[in-house]
Amino acid sequence: MIKVGLLGAGRIGKVHARSIAADRRSQLVAVSDIDAQAARELASTHGARPLSSQEIMADPGIDAVLIATSTDTHAALIEAAVRAGKAVLCEKPVDLNLERALACQAVVAKVGRPVMIGFNRRFDPNFAALKRAFDAGEIGKGELLSITSFDPAPPPVGYVKLSGGLFRDMAIHDFDMACWIFGAAPASVTAIGSSIVDPAIGAAGDLDTAVITLHFADGRMAVVKNSRRAVYGYDQRIELLGSDGLLSAGNVLEHTVTRITTAGAQAAKPEYFFLERYMKAYAAEWSAFVDAVQSGSDYPVTLQDGVHALAVADAATLSWQEGRTVKLIGGRPA
Repeated sequence: MIKVGLLGAGRIGKVHARSIAADRRSQLVAVSDIDAQAARELASTHGARPLSSQEIMADPGIDAVLIATSTDTHAALIEAAVRAGKAVLCEKPVDLNLERALACQAVVAKVGRPVMIGFNRRFDPNFAALKRAFDAGEIGKGELLSITSFDPAPPPVGYVKLSGGLFRDMAIHDFDMACWIFGAAPASVTAIGSSIVDPAIGAAGDLDTAVITLHFADGRMAVVKNSRRAVYGYDQRIELLGSDGLLSAGNVLEHTVTRITTAGAQAAKPEYFFLERYMKAYAAEWSAFVDAVQSGSDYPVTLQDGVHALAVADAATLSWQEGRTVKLIGGRPA
């Protein structure tokens, strides 16, 4: 039984707490949060203790920590956790600053303990099935990847100002998906975008609509389409064109009932947002982490994966701001 300390009792922390509690191989024993009341409430729900993050790190009876705190704390908590000898699963991103993420990576490498980064979409059953089919050679060589990721509504402007921007907050999931599916990081990035959904987002210095093209060294391309507004629900789709065919993974709908009459056909909308759409993925992500901890095998998503995705996000941001294609050289935007 893996005894787990959860850092962060907010929306994502609660999702992870359910995954930890649902896995018979793990037990949530402690919860910390800057909001002490939130920590007490979530701990009480799962029969755990409300502790500080320092107390969790210092407790030799806690085997693993799951970091679901604000992004600006991720790197420091990762470093503290590996130094304390804990197994670590940390929500994305590693940090909003690439240099800080690289410094964290250097500390982790020196300590010699692995870290898993929470890019949960890899564990979505549909996307995982597409990846397995591609790896099995079912469509030959992959040539053109298209990723659609539309939110149902824009976030509050207060959130936007602290998020690091659309590329680091939202599109970073899609950048990781592209690197994962193709098994490589892109050589260059071209991004265009604007703020047409909510003028306040533009006034805050961000954008809400974007198209990003990732260029890979061997000529393959991935196109990522992002929007903060799809009024019909959370639109999450992937298409992969290969030399021998096409693989696609569509939306998960609210239900599977289709009504067909003389007036036409009508089906359900996509699930409304990420908590509904990716709940199975969060559970599968935790299960994969436990598998790796218990077996001593490599984590399925590494700290290097997190650094790669952040570097692509930085390159996309620079491309959008300067109106040019940005090369990635030595893992950094040029």
